[in-house]
Formats: sequence, C-alpha cells, structure tokens
Amino acid sequence: MASQNEHSIMRRKSIAQMDDEAEKSGLFKSLGLWQLTAIGVGGIIGIGIFTLAGLVASGQEGGEGAGPAVVISFLIAGLASAAAALSYAEFAGMIPRAGSAYTYGYVALGEIIGWFIGWDLLLEYIAIVAVVAIGISGYFTEFMAGIGIEIPVWMQGTADVVEGGLVNLPAIVVCLFITFILSRGTKTFGRFELVAVAVKILLILFIIGLGFFYVSGDNYTPFMPNGFGAVFTGAAVVFFAVFGYDAMSTAAEEAEDGKKHMPKAILLSLVIAMTLYVLATLVLTGMQNWEELDTNAAFAVAFQSVGLPVIATIISAFAVLSILTVMLTFLLGVTRVWFSMSRDGLLPRWFSATDRRGTPQRVTWIAGIASAFLAGVFPIRLIADLTNIGILAAFVVVCIAVIVLRYKRPEQPRTFSLPLMPWIPAFGVLASLFLILQLEPETWLRFGVWLLIGLVIYFGYSRKHSVMDPRSPRYEEVIHTDDR
Repeated sequence: MASQNEHSIMRRKSIAQMDDEAEKSGLFKSLGLWQLTAIGVGGIIGIGIFTLAGLVASGQEGGEGAGPAVVISFLIAGLASAAAALSYAEFAGMIPRAGSAYTYGYVALGEIIGWFIGWDLLLEYIAIVAVVAIGISGYFTEFMAGIGIEIPVWMQGTADVVEGGLVNLPAIVVCLFITFILSRGTKTFGRFELVAVAVKILLILFIIGLGFFYVSGDNYTPFMPNGFGAVFTGAAVVFFAVFGYDAMSTAAEEAEDGKKHMPKAILLSLVIAMTLYVLATLVLTGMQNWEELDTNAAFAVAFQSVGLPVIATIISAFAVLSILTVMLTFLLGVTRVWFSMSRDGLLPRWFSATDRRGTPQRVTWIAGIASAFLAGVFPIRLIADLTNIGILAAFVVVCIAVIVLRYKRPEQPRTFSLPLMPWIPAFGVLASLFLILQLEPETWLRFGVWLLIGLVIYFGYSRKHSVMDPRSPRYEEVIHTDDR
C-alpha cells in the first residue's frame, strides 16, 4: 500500500502501476521505429509550412506580419520545442504508456496536475485537427479552381473568413474521413501514415528545389518589417506547428519496443521537421512579397504569382494528402489521452472500450465529430491560438515533471537521459511561458473557461472514481506501490 494520502488530489501513480496497466491495455503493439518517426514527422510538418507560414509572414487576419523573418519565428518556436522534446524523450524511455503529458504529470506531480493537462489536451488536440482541416480546405479550393471547378462560396468557410460564406464543408468532410481511417486500427493507420509522410517530404523537397529558382532578394527587404514583437508573436502562433512528437508519444503503448524506439523517434522527427521548415519558409518569402502571401494556400498562390499555375495545382493536390498526416497524428493523440484518462477512472470507463482491432472506437468518433464541428464554424486564427496556449501549458508541466522525477527517482532505468539537467528543461519552462505571454487576452480567457469546466468535473466525478481512490469500485484493479 502506498504511503501517500490516497484521498489527496496530489496522489500519484507509480511507474510500476503504469507498466502493469500498459501490459493489459488491449491496444495492439504494431509500430516500429520508422512508423513512429513517420507519425512524429506527420504531426509536425504540414499546416505550419502550407498555411501558417503565409499567415504569420503576411500578418493578415488581424495581426502584424513577421515578413521574411517568419523563419526566425519558426527557429524560436523550434528552440523552445527542442527543450520540451528532450524532456518527452526521457519520459518516453521510462514510461512508454498512452497519455503523453497527462501520464507524465500524473506520475511526477500528482493526479490534479495530470487531470488538468489531460483535460487541456482533449481540447487542444481536437482543435488542432480542426485547424489542419481548415488549412486543407484552402488548398482543396485552390486545387478545384485550378482544374476549372469553383467551390460555392457558402461552403468555403464562415462569414467572418469568406464573404458570403456559411460553413466550411470541405473541412468537415475531411475530419470525418480521417476519423474513418483511424477507426480501422493502428496497423492500417501506421501504413497509411508512412506512405503519406514519404509523399509529403518529397513534395516539400520539390517545392524547395523548384522555388529556389524563383527567389528574389528584393522580397527579403525589409527582412523584419514589424520588429521583434511581430516575430515573437509569430513564434507563439507557429509553435502549434512544431510539436507533433507530443501527440506521437501518446502511441507509446502501441510501439513494438516503446522504451527503446520512442526517444529516438521523438528526436528524429523534430530534427527532420525543423530542417524542412527553415528551408521552406526562406523559399516562400523569397518567391513572393510578404504582404501578398495568401493565408490559406501560401505556396500554391506563390507559384501562381511567378507564372506556374500548373505547379500550383499540383502542390494543392498533394498538400491535401500531406496535411492529412497531421490530422491523423493529433486525432490519434486525443483518442489515446481520452482512453488513458478513462482507464484511470477520471472519465467514465465507457470511453476506454476497445474493439477487436484494439481501437477505442467510441472516443475516436466523438473526437472526430467534435473536430468537424470546430472546423466547420470557426476561423483558423482563433482555433490556432487556442491550441497553442494549451500545448505550451503541457510543455511547462512536462519540463517541470522531468526535473522532479530525475531528482526523486534517479535510480529509475532510462533509455534516454537528457543532457544539462536541469538547465534544458528549465529553459523549456521559461521559453514556453514567454510564448504564452505573446498570445491574445481572449485566448487566455477561453483557456481559463475550459480549465474551470475541468475543475468542476474533477471534483464532481473524477476524484472519487479514480482507480487511486479507495472509494472507487476499481481500486483493487491496480497495483498500489510507493515508488517515490
């Protein structure tokens, strides 16, 4: 029996408990190193290059543009993300369990912290799927226009984005399509992701290679038209595009050798993604003046601007396929966090049921339909800001948690130990907090309302139904050890 107060909101699950539950999860272990890396790359690269780069550089939809210095925005976001990635890698090598930041917070900092991060991630991952679907919708509209088919204005987006718009129907359809693919099982999903990511990388290399010949040095002047303020604000926005490894880590229980492969996959995916981001943003802002960049289909419009409409159509077609991988990664993430919280008793057990393929069908379809709703009726900037504040909050928790567990459990076996402890995770905390401060007050308000709802649910249901609580009928199902 654990010595900690089992009625306390700070009670913690032990690593032994996590390992025991992972063995009994019902999730199939079918993902190897390269499939995991593909999931990470698939989650990182996509909307950042194809949509947010143009949005942040041009400053349309209500913000000051970073201009060509959008590349610095990506580098700042990538640096902050790297500190968190190293923290995730250490945790993944110790606790290869579904849940990601939720699980790490639960083990190191206590149940209430784990709950808030899990509750946070449910909203953030669903919102990310919606943001990406909106980005795909923009490229789909450009592609259809390129082959002579005009999508009716009423279905291109809401009225505050497109004049005469009513709903973003293509975004809704793609959310439901992705949900169907994920519902077919992890093995099918892994194969699709591997092929789609390969196509995505080839497409980006093609864009970089061809676009290089149309770069004009004049477009880089002024390089930072609105100063560092716009660059930092841009970094907070594009941060959404550099943390796909976070969602990938939720698939740890479905890895063939999670403790060995997860840390490698996390670091590989971030290095590959950041290299492509830097090259692609330099080419984009060199091809077209930053004030003229399109916010929905930046590269397609940029190639049109240099007289290559056929290439623009090709890019639009393949961009749709490549961005799908981002949606798949984050939809996988939200379903596994939801599954993990349900298994722990913090949400009803009904959600953690799996089918014969080892897939939690119920939460998969609920999350998919919720993302379709957000994508259909809200503008991209609003949802992107909301996703960023939640993920940055999760990064703060993970970076603090890795420090706590390193000093409280130094003897715990680790397949990867991040260097320069505690300076790297401490930098991750400060960088994440700094980026949070760059977001709009309205974003803070929406985030606060969501956390307040979570607080009510925790004290009204989750606390007494947790498998860690002696009052729970599932209390005897878990191993109770004190491995502090």
